[in-house]
Amino acid sequence: MSETPIRPTQRSIAWSLPNLLTYGRILAVPALAFCFYFPGHGARWTALAIFVIAALTDFLDGYLARAWQQQSRLGQMLDPIADKLLVAVSLLMMAGDGTIGGWSMIAAIIILCREILVSGLREFLAELRVSVPVTRLAKWKTAVQLIALALLIAGPAGEALLPGTILVGLIALWIAATLTLYTGYDYFRAGIGHLMAD
Repeated sequence: MSETPIRPTQRSIAWSLPNLLTYGRILAVPALAFCFYFPGHGARWTALAIFVIAALTDFLDGYLARAWQQQSRLGQMLDPIADKLLVAVSLLMMAGDGTIGGWSMIAAIIILCREILVSGLREFLAELRVSVPVTRLAKWKTAVQLIALALLIAGPAGEALLPGTILVGLIALWIAATLTLYTGYDYFRAGIGHLMAD
């Protein structure tokens, strides 16, 4: 006599490891921001450690959810929100302390605007049950963006250890902004037919 498989409840999925990793990434955002209120290199290294761990959970939560078949609507909703919070708060804090300034603010603005616009487009298309797949170039954009942010978060602490850290971070930020414009156009082009429909 075969046993009927037990399906996980919504409550158990809400507390699954992939979702816990997403919750952790959201909680990491204020912790990272808090580090910027303290002077010294130690605070910067702590902020970098928090950022790197949070960025790694971005990969792990999606991978584990698919591997363990623990995908949920809650996770699908919170995952991109956690990503955008991490990026937005990192950019804002570094703009506030002067790590990002001058013309490089334009690159930060491009990245923030793209995140907001694509989120709105995805939400609209989701209501129409239209999915927009993530392209390989978009994945590269994310990778370059995370590297840029990591270098800039290290900031003066990284500069003391390896001169040129901030410059390389700013260059990577501009590369990420350029890829952001291109991938953002790709998303818009994919959804324009649905946007123009009556």
